[in-house]
Amino acid sequence: MSVLVFTENWDGKFKKLSFELASYASKVAEMLNTNAVALSIGNVDESELKKLGGYGVKKVISINNDALKNLDNQAYTSVIAEIAQKEGSNVIVLSNNNTGKGLAPRLSVRLKAAIGAGVSQLPLSVSPFTVYKRAFSGNAFAHLALKTDVKIITLAQNSFELVETANSATIENATVQVDGSLVKTQVKDIQKQTGKILINDAEIVVSGGRGMKSADNWGPLVELADLLGAATACSRPVSDEGWRSHEEHTGQTGKIIAPNLYFAIGISGATQHIAGVSSSKFIVAINTDKDAPIFGAAQYGIIGDASKVLPKLVEAVKEAKGK
Repeated sequence: MSVLVFTENWDGKFKKLSFELASYASKVAEMLNTNAVALSIGNVDESELKKLGGYGVKKVISINNDALKNLDNQAYTSVIAEIAQKEGSNVIVLSNNNTGKGLAPRLSVRLKAAIGAGVSQLPLSVSPFTVYKRAFSGNAFAHLALKTDVKIITLAQNSFELVETANSATIENATVQVDGSLVKTQVKDIQKQTGKILINDAEIVVSGGRGMKSADNWGPLVELADLLGAATACSRPVSDEGWRSHEEHTGQTGKIIAPNLYFAIGISGATQHIAGVSSSKFIVAINTDKDAPIFGAAQYGIIGDASKVLPKLVEAVKEAKGK
């Protein structure tokens, strides 16, 4: 018996997300009196793989196969299921991002496993195995019992603290046979964004809505983001108007994020938007309407015009940073 955690890598490097998953899986393994095993697919150096041991993982299984160089849900599902069965894993942990959301349902069917999707805490109980998750766009919480022999958990990003240990992991290079008929994904071109913090990776996100009034008014918002080392984002009406790129659109129909700090500037707080950002640890709202729904989700609020509040906020941050 073991807990298997699938750790993504980006160009051979792990990000905080992978270490968060490793920390979570290790703690679940402790609750079950077993060990956490990490699975890494791709070309990752041994020195990088060993970092996972610092977050409680006892063994890292590394698979480097040219047939798996590009993420393909069918092929990856086959490999993860095979490793899970070999390791006797009764719990499989993935991230609740696009990758995890693509893999978890397929793994569920293949392994006849129940899914706890978007979990944000350690299990409340292991007998019965009960997980805790947000429901109804973050307005409620659910206790979900997973009654199958194998359980699949997708962990909400930035919902679990990193837990570093003095543990060291053994590295096992594994070989798997990949059915070529399962590999349907072909990558014809790669265009990487540089010089900009990606929304999904950002600890701080500064987002603007229709209350910014015009695409010409975004200077102070971008300046604030630069000062804080934050990513910029926007609500759907802003991207629909063409004021900002669609890649910055956050919300239920855009990118679902969970930064440590989220600034909602001139955003009223429609249900769809709050659903995409409600997992943020702290939300700061700036809006002229004191009854705007965003204040119901925010820990801190400023009632005022963004065009007047933002410049003062920028100056305050500069002063605090000694700039």
